[in-house]
Amino acid sequence: MKYTQVAIAGFSVLAVTTMAAVAHHGWGSYDAGKPITVEGSILASTFENPHATIAVKAPDKIWTVTLAPTSRMIARGAPADVVAVGKKVSAYGYPSTVEMNEMRAERISVDGKTYELR
Repeated sequence: MKYTQVAIAGFSVLAVTTMAAVAHHGWGSYDAGKPITVEGSILASTFENPHATIAVKAPDKIWTVTLAPTSRMIARGAPADVVAVGKKVSAYGYPSTVEMNEMRAERISVDGKTYELR
C-alpha cells in the first residue's frame, strides 16, 4: 500500500470511530434523583445501536424512552420483538435534563415480564 492509501485508510477509521463516540451520549444528562415511570403503548421502536429507543404514548404525552444497547437488550432476554410497536410497556428510569419528554429506562415491563436494562 502506498503512503497515501495508508493515510486515507487511517483517517477513515479515525473518522468513523470519532463519529460513533460523538453519537453516543453519556448518562450525565439524566436526573437519577427524580425517577419516573412511563406507561403506555409503543408507537415506534428503533432497535439499533448505540441504544434501542421506543416512543411511548402515555396518557399525558408521548415519551422517547432510551433503552440499553441492542446487545444488552438481547442478553437480558429482550430482543426487538419485545419492544414492538403496539405493545403495552411500563418503563422505570430517569428523565432527561436536556430533552423534554425523554427518559433513560433502567427497567421495562412488557407482557407481564420485567427486563433489567442496567
